Parts: sequence; structure tokens; C-alpha cells
Amino acid sequence: VQLQASGGGSVWTRESLRLSCSASRSFNFASMGWYRQAPGKQRELVASIRINNSGNLNYADSVKGRFTISISKRDGKNTIYLQMNSLKSEDTAVYYCAGDSRVISSQMANSKQYAYWGQGTLVTVSS
Repeated sequence: VQLQASGGGSVWTRESLRLSCSASRSFNFASMGWYRQAPGKQRELVASIRINNSGNLNYADSVKGRFTISISKRDGKNTIYLQMNSLKSEDTAVYYCAGDSRVISSQMANSKQYAYWGQGTLVTVSS
């Protein structure tokens, strides 16, 4: 299965963007999430969601209250979204989506648990 991320772009501070990540086919993901990597920094969790329990969410402290992860299912294919509001310059990064069928709930924030990754979409926030 492949993950396709889209929706990145260049915006000004306090503006919004919505990222999408779609699976190429039906796949039994247990968890999916968004990670980001800024230049010179390690990849970090942005948000993750449990597929069969969308109320089970994780957010990085830096995005709580500004970003929202959600999921939709159509024809057995999962798509996750990341609504990003009140963007800040420090949100500038390449955003990656990830998914895996074997992630247990307690590990859904751990990037090493995810075998499937999208190609990344660049978000640039300018002040």
C-alpha cells in the first residue's frame, strides 16, 4: 500500500492549511499519523489517530488547540486529514503521513512503529 500526502504550500502566519493523506488501496491500518521534519531537526510527531477509535488521538504539545487530525473512509480506503489553523513560522517543515497495521494504542505516537510513509508535503509559513 502507498500513502499519498498533499495540501502543503506557502502561507503567512495565522493562516490555515489542510493536509490530506490517502491510501492507494484498502488496508487494515491500526493507526495513522502526521509527522514533520524541519531543516536540521529530527522528525517529530504532529498528531496520530486510531483508525477504529477516532477518539483516540495524540497531539504534539506545540500544535494542541491549533491542529486537528481526522479520518474518513471510502470504499475501504482510509484518508487522514490535518487541519492546521493559526500557523506559525515554527510550523515550517516537510509533513509526512504514516500508517501501520500493527501499532498498538500505547505506541501510536512512536514513529518507529510505522512501516508505511507518504512522500512528504512542504509547508512554509512566513511572517
